[in-house]
Amino acid sequence: MKKTLAIILALVLCLGVLAGCGGSKQEAVTIKVGASPTPHAEILEQVKDVLAEQGITLEIVEYTDYVQPNEAVESGDLDANYFQHTPYMNTFNADNGTHLVSVAAIHYEPFGIYPGKTTSLDALADGATVAVPNDGSNETRALLLLQQEGLITLADGVDASSNATKHDIVDNPKNLDIQELEAAQLTNVLPDVDLAVINGNYALQGGLNAAEDALAVEDASGDSAQTYANIIAVKEGNENNEAIQALVKALQSDAVRDYINNTYGGGTVAVF
Repeated sequence: MKKTLAIILALVLCLGVLAGCGGSKQEAVTIKVGASPTPHAEILEQVKDVLAEQGITLEIVEYTDYVQPNEAVESGDLDANYFQHTPYMNTFNADNGTHLVSVAAIHYEPFGIYPGKTTSLDALADGATVAVPNDGSNETRALLLLQQEGLITLADGVDASSNATKHDIVDNPKNLDIQELEAAQLTNVLPDVDLAVINGNYALQGGLNAAEDALAVEDASGDSAQTYANIIAVKEGNENNEAIQALVKALQSDAVRDYINNTYGGGTVAVF
């Protein structure tokens, strides 16, 4: 009897150990990442299988504006987002009291000046209408591009870290009518304006490519590529989350670099 009880006890202990081992297996993880449809969501799609092999399900939530995906990360509805550059994020934090931080730079989208009713910069008439994005960092970026092309002059001290508006223009020899519009609307208004300075992602969504269609683009040999690199952003404190770090590693891979550089024809450039 004692021998039988000992055997039973040993079996129970063994089963307990096995159950414990089974219970220690890491549970599957889902991370939700907000992204602009093009190119951000398309790039994220390239790493879904890589993450799945690690037990991480990547859920991509698409947004067509620049406000909701930041609010959703701050509230915890999203684990991360991928649509913005650091100057925009910093301005958003300052204006809204949010606590977003960058964990990685992935790609750069050159800003471009695109033709509307006027098909070349040389043909731009006095009083022509030029549309630019109306959010701080991107309007600054647009105005700096217009200055790069000699169309306007900005006040001393205006640079990529500024939040400039058309009121910072000190010389406007062609008396350009600068219209400040929501970035998402810029491709839609092209038929109604002479020129528009458009964010890379919205240009791509509108069937435009800076390398092929723009009359002028940012000088990427300067600081633009790093200053305006599009980032993975999370709420402060979540930078070292294992699933987020796995996402970054998957995105900063040779396969994703090749995908970006081969897919977008210079309209999007990998920066890692």
